[in-house]
Amino acid sequence: MLSLEALADPTRRRIVELLAQRDRTAGELVDEFDVSAPAISQHLNVLRDAGLVVTRAEGKSRIQSLNPAGLDELGAWLEKTRAFWSRRLDALERELRSEDAAAKKASKK
Repeated sequence: MLSLEALADPTRRRIVELLAQRDRTAGELVDEFDVSAPAISQHLNVLRDAGLVVTRAEGKSRIQSLNPAGLDELGAWLEKTRAFWSRRLDALERELRSEDAAAKKASKK
């Protein structure tokens, strides 16, 4: 999943957080970091390749925004993974409660 790889980098996560607040130009994003414009451009390319960010032209400006479809894919994966662990933890809880009940029953004898 490219989106998770893309978000492994703290700069790219911060870019996503900033774009979650509002759409921005690449220049506005550069102003938020202590790295060069080409470095931010490379980070934006990774986010675009992962489907998390889209770019549109408005006059001479290129506006960066989050791609809802890319975020939906990531959300679906997280939900599926969360459901797996929830079922496993529920099974563990049942097993532990069963053991506790058996121990209480044995101590009463």
